[in-house]
Amino acid sequence: METELSRQLGIEHAIFGFTPFPAVAAAITRAGGFGVLGAVRYTAPDDLARDLDWLHDHADGKPYGLDVVMPARKVEGVSEADVEAMIPEGHRQFVRDTLAAHGVPELAEGESSGWRITGWMEDVARRQLDVAFGRPIRLLANALGSPPADVVKRAHDHGVLVAALAGSARHARHHAEAGIDIVVAQGYEAGGHTGEIASMVLTPEVADAVAPLPVLAAGGIGSGEQIAAGLALGAQGVWLGSLWLTTTEARLGSRALTAKLLAAGSGDTVRSRALTGKPARQLRTAWTDAWDEPAGPGPLPMPLQGLLVAEAVSRIQRYEVEPLLGTPVGQIVGRMNAERPVQDVFDDLTRGFERAVDRINRIAGRSGS
Repeated sequence: METELSRQLGIEHAIFGFTPFPAVAAAITRAGGFGVLGAVRYTAPDDLARDLDWLHDHADGKPYGLDVVMPARKVEGVSEADVEAMIPEGHRQFVRDTLAAHGVPELAEGESSGWRITGWMEDVARRQLDVAFGRPIRLLANALGSPPADVVKRAHDHGVLVAALAGSARHARHHAEAGIDIVVAQGYEAGGHTGEIASMVLTPEVADAVAPLPVLAAGGIGSGEQIAAGLALGAQGVWLGSLWLTTTEARLGSRALTAKLLAAGSGDTVRSRALTGKPARQLRTAWTDAWDEPAGPGPLPMPLQGLLVAEAVSRIQRYEVEPLLGTPVGQIVGRMNAERPVQDVFDDLTRGFERAVDRINRIAGRSGS
């Protein structure tokens, strides 16, 4: 699974693994791929610095990157408190009523509500970048598209490549015009924020739109055969996220959530704005259903929705309230039916890729290598 892009970055396999867990990112890099640590959960720069240092120490000298969530346009003079004040009381009451209907306990007095979904607030993301550019990261990815122009320049000044996710060829062309180095074509099947176009259609459209920029295929990929398909469609690698959630190195913090992922089929996800305010694919739960009810207030736009539900999500996870318990995950969840080390996942991916290449060689009348 070697491509021009993998050779440029010095990795064995053109597999880019996005994960919120440093141990998973390090294991992906050690296995010959490219681990990318998601920064959205880090609200304290010191915590991110600690985990990036740990990742560096456990990557065996191989390259890794960071994924942030920040808008292309800067909004001056708006603090988190200002945004909090915009949340209507009716939405707060809806959250309280939904939690009460499922018997979700309050947090103990003095107990922290856990991470707050504020990583897409620009001031938070910029503090994350201050930390990241002090470390030897090789790639900066932005999940909300092209980062601001000054961030792209700053990354390039540090010798860091910049990647951006795109859900359409039009978005991809905007990224190319903004000076992005790598475009991630993320199809409808993907977990988290995703658009309306399926990967089989999207990948070649994006590859054609931004050529000769390298493209990574993303969304619905969880086997070596699917990686081969992505490369055949014009990608120079793949971007995998959901697949790592049930690896033994992952730290979901909930056995009940892991069990739900292992039991879920490919039809058990839904694109919902319940978590962040933007359509994000996640496990379908009573929580996502509640936000889709016509009698409800409906989700708020980003970032209001994320701030509104942050404590509720922490309570649901803390007490493992099964009907409400969910997580962003793609349709590939139907293949995630066992807990395995990252290296075992890589072994399966490489074997599947070899099978696919041999199959195509036979169809084309060539002997396999």
